Amino acid sequence: MVKDAQPGALLPAGITDVLPPNAVHEAVVLERAMAVLASFGYGRIKPPLIEFEDSLIGGLGAAVTHQTFRLMDPVSQRMMGLRADMTPQAARIAQTRLTGAPRPLRLSYAGQVVRVKGSQMRPERQFAQVGAELIGADTENADAEIICLAAETLNELGISDLSIDLTIPTLVSAALGDMANDQTIMVQLREALNRKDAAAITELSPIIGDTVAGMLRAFLSATGPASDALVALEKLDLNDRAMLKCKILRQIMEAVVARMPSLQLTIDPVENRGFEYHTGVTFAIFAQGVRGEFGRGGRYLVHANGPAPEEVATGFSLFMDTIMRALPAAPASPARIYLPIEAGVDRARQLRAEGWSVIEGLEACEDATLEARRLECSHLADATGVRELNEQDGE
Repeated sequence: MVKDAQPGALLPAGITDVLPPNAVHEAVVLERAMAVLASFGYGRIKPPLIEFEDSLIGGLGAAVTHQTFRLMDPVSQRMMGLRADMTPQAARIAQTRLTGAPRPLRLSYAGQVVRVKGSQMRPERQFAQVGAELIGADTENADAEIICLAAETLNELGISDLSIDLTIPTLVSAALGDMANDQTIMVQLREALNRKDAAAITELSPIIGDTVAGMLRAFLSATGPASDALVALEKLDLNDRAMLKCKILRQIMEAVVARMPSLQLTIDPVENRGFEYHTGVTFAIFAQGVRGEFGRGGRYLVHANGPAPEEVATGFSLFMDTIMRALPAAPASPARIYLPIEAGVDRARQLRAEGWSVIEGLEACEDATLEARRLECSHLADATGVRELNEQDGE
């Protein structure tokens, strides 16, 4: 029986132990997810948990600098960091070790990430991340493949009724034009937009003008089912840059619908939290009744590293903590046999070959049935046979 943590076993906030049978359950689910990615041709990579700071938080990694634990490498005397996100590592590998690989390059990964702080939606600071990156393809079909691959992976795990929330983090800046260069104004606008606070936008009218304030309030109103939201956006009097972004969003939406007509799509034109390094259409995945996001992703630029050219990419990361919350409880541990020491190791090998989980006695005991019960075994074996223990055995 698992006991509550003792004072000497307390862990930092957001850091937890995963015990049997949950640890096995998560590992099985993770590998099922990776099998789906492999079936779409995404080659698995395994980046290190820790890297030199300048490579880990360079390029895309700059967006998660505030979430990165740092420590000194006693060998090189250089600063190192624990990864807070695996996407920047995949981008680094694409730009260094795999510069000669044909494009588009499809990569997948799975591993633990560690963050300085949790959030209200995700208090966990260490969790497993599973993801895929499609690097070197600048078409709406690439975005559609990634969005649908994320959804199909979750469906394969038994999670249905998904909602994909599409957004364009750069739409507001594009629509504002030169005003977007004023950081003081942008900070105030972003705070109001993140709160979905139309009243706060109105209060900023003396600074940004009635026309801009009206446009931003219209952005807030154009939130909801994708087809309706897009129609609302396309009716606005936007500049050419902003209209082009809406056009790309429609192309991606139509490509997704063509691949998965039943997938529920929504649009939030002003959302940008968590998409700091993204440059195009992004998305987050939710399901009714489940706390937190299942994952998020979207389009970004892989910045040039040495002689390698800058590349367009799109990808997603799934969060195993949310996935496990959405799945049924871990199945019971497999049937375990207690094998007294007198039965011998050959008998233990035979039983394992038959598929049993065998607990071997390490010393002679007076009552094998009682010992089997103490070790939480469901069966007892000897040199001749196996029998299932009933509730009265060992009492």
